[in-house]
Amino acid sequence: MAKIDTIDVGDFPLLLAPMEDVSDPPFRALCKEQGADVVYTEFISSEGLIRDAAKSTMKLDIYEKERPVGIQIFGANLDSMLRSVEIVEASGPDIIDINFGCPVKKVVSKGAGAGILKDIDLMVSLTEAMVKHTKLPITVKTRLGWDHDSIKIVEVAERLQDVGCKAIAIHGRTRAQMYKGEANWAPIAEVKNNSRMHIPVFGNGDVDTPEKAVQMRDDYGLDGAMIGRASIGYPWFFKGVKHYFKTGKHLAPPSMQQRVDAARRHLTMAIDWKGEKLGVFETRRHYTNYFKGIPNFKEYRMKMVTSDDSVDVFAAFDEVEERFADYSFV
Repeated sequence: MAKIDTIDVGDFPLLLAPMEDVSDPPFRALCKEQGADVVYTEFISSEGLIRDAAKSTMKLDIYEKERPVGIQIFGANLDSMLRSVEIVEASGPDIIDINFGCPVKKVVSKGAGAGILKDIDLMVSLTEAMVKHTKLPITVKTRLGWDHDSIKIVEVAERLQDVGCKAIAIHGRTRAQMYKGEANWAPIAEVKNNSRMHIPVFGNGDVDTPEKAVQMRDDYGLDGAMIGRASIGYPWFFKGVKHYFKTGKHLAPPSMQQRVDAARRHLTMAIDWKGEKLGVFETRRHYTNYFKGIPNFKEYRMKMVTSDDSVDVFAAFDEVEERFADYSFV
């Protein structure tokens, strides 16, 4: 049974990864309904929070039905990170997660995200200061290292644990790899197998089938799997993995009706939460996966991803529901 501090997250929990413009409240709600055990917000800039930037403060919205929920923040300035902890705490999350893994240049160039992997001492001291500044459990998401020659994740994880980090999620790539090549889970298993480690160690990267989740659990011995890209436009992924754990068989894919219903709800919730313009724009990336594999679908997909008016997108859903009512997903 994995526990993040006092929070019981079950046997081999499935965690929804924090993803920019993806893991917002509408999408988190859908993933939670489909079996995600822990969900995280999109990462939030500590500098944006203390400036009261609208985009940053909006990301603090969390809802009772999604607990346990973690709010993830990033930054490299101690004062800003401590002030942002106070702001985050006021939103009432269950967990505060620090992003020490984002490989994107605009984040890294400020020494934040994966940029901090060049300064492990700063990474540890920031974590320690944040642990001391809040009663909420602090967790960390990071990568194996800056590049292949600087992988010290076993030592890094132990140091983070020693200053009070309550769980660590590790993406099996270095910053230099970005999202290229295959994720390497072996160093994550080394962290888990370190006899001094007692906090949960979650694996992240390339868990895109139920079989890979089983492999992460059984062959690598990790405490849980953090799911990112495999869930985009497919919140049923969590349910499918859990079904496979129980039965050894693949869950039947969702029907066309279930997909259309989910896409409709997703868009409706997104518009309710962030308004028409952003709601329409930020749900576009999900439609390809909602309706993946359907032949002769391009015309409908183009309507969904190019229209700026939700009326047109809902009309496209109606057309798909009617035209492909009998389509069977294999």
